[in-house]
Amino acid sequence: MAPADDEPIHFRAGITRPEILERVDPRYPELDRRARSQGVVVVEAVIDEQGRVRNVTILRGLSRGLDQATIDAVSRWRFKPATLDGRPVKIYYSLTVNFKVQ
Repeated sequence: MAPADDEPIHFRAGITRPEILERVDPRYPELDRRARSQGVVVVEAVIDEQGRVRNVTILRGLSRGLDQATIDAVSRWRFKPATLDGRPVKIYYSLTVNFKVQ
């Protein structure tokens, strides 16, 4: 059964993965930097047919500041969209952002 044109689909066999074209690094919040907070934030987002990131949701967060910094940065990323049967499709996709105090 094919999804409705406006509904994102989950990655599966036959779908090419989206490819990152432009990645914006998140801003490390000063409070988290001073607290030496670090780790990985995992989000799920929708990559649309134009390669834009939409509907970013935190799956595994670290702190309110780092989670928001991740959402702000990932929302500005751009992708070559996923394709199914040679045409771009809207897809759910998991992304990770690493924070490390230097």
